[in-house]
Amino acid sequence: MYTGKIPVSCYITRCTDPYRNLAAERYLLEHTPAGSVTLYLWQNKNTVVIGRNQNPWAECNMALLRQDGGHLVRRLSGGGAVYHDSGNLNFTFLTDAATYDLDRQLAVIITALSSLGIKAEKSGRNDILVDKRKVSGNAFYTSGNKKYHHGTLLIDVKTDVMAKYLTVSPLKLQAKGVSSVKSRVLNLKEACPNLTVAALSQALITAFGQIYNSVPQQLGADFFDEAELAKYEAEFRGDAFRLGKRLPFTWQTEARFDWGSFTLACRIDGGIVQQAEVYTDAMDWQALQNAGRCFTGAAFTPQALAQAAHQIPGAAGTDIAEFLAQLSI
Repeated sequence: MYTGKIPVSCYITRCTDPYRNLAAERYLLEHTPAGSVTLYLWQNKNTVVIGRNQNPWAECNMALLRQDGGHLVRRLSGGGAVYHDSGNLNFTFLTDAATYDLDRQLAVIITALSSLGIKAEKSGRNDILVDKRKVSGNAFYTSGNKKYHHGTLLIDVKTDVMAKYLTVSPLKLQAKGVSSVKSRVLNLKEACPNLTVAALSQALITAFGQIYNSVPQQLGADFFDEAELAKYEAEFRGDAFRLGKRLPFTWQTEARFDWGSFTLACRIDGGIVQQAEVYTDAMDWQALQNAGRCFTGAAFTPQALAQAAHQIPGAAGTDIAEFLAQLSI
């Protein structure tokens, strides 16, 4: 049991606009006092949320989502694409680097579920499982000395709609040992039939106070500066950040590693890579941000691409280089 007492705050919103909600999340990140933790609970309506370095056209059925009046948003953190509707509750823990404690934050989630009679466990790099099926995915973001950890909790999500919008790579499904995105997930209502969003929200707040040994302070709308919030919302809503670049690629390859997916898409002309983009659901989004630049100007040969990949820092660069060196092109 955690014994240290840390000041904590909660903000629960009824807004279901994904751009506004992500703006509120960023505001809370910037304004949560050092040495304290804020728990933010929120919901989006009919939304696909992609990770920082993902290609939206590869991750979801954009045309169908638009036709159905849904939203496509890009979050600040890395990781993979997720679907949000009114049967999904989102949580974010926001704090500073010194106070950030992933195990303690996850303990809040697992304790809350346990109080409702649901036995959950952490699995892999970012999932929470019940009966070996995913009920929550988590992702992470750092900005200077500020950090957050956020995720989803599937209560009664329309899994048919989720499967309709999300176009998950077969490589990811093979790595998980399952045949479809629908079979990977579990709605918490299957484990606890009477569960509601309100009941889970209250359980999370209670567990939050228990794990941090403090009474959560409830934040209201007056905590936010409207001008700053509107600025962040405009950035999330804008196509430049939301959609990113869509190049006329002429060649693409993909692989999956322990740290996540890797897709390299290139425009080739005269045997030279003229433009390139790297897409990934890796948690460490910063390591692969703008990694496409490493390949621009390289000869279109396995050896040259592998050499270019060594510019990518860490284990990811080594893994990618070894993969590219073995290609037949």
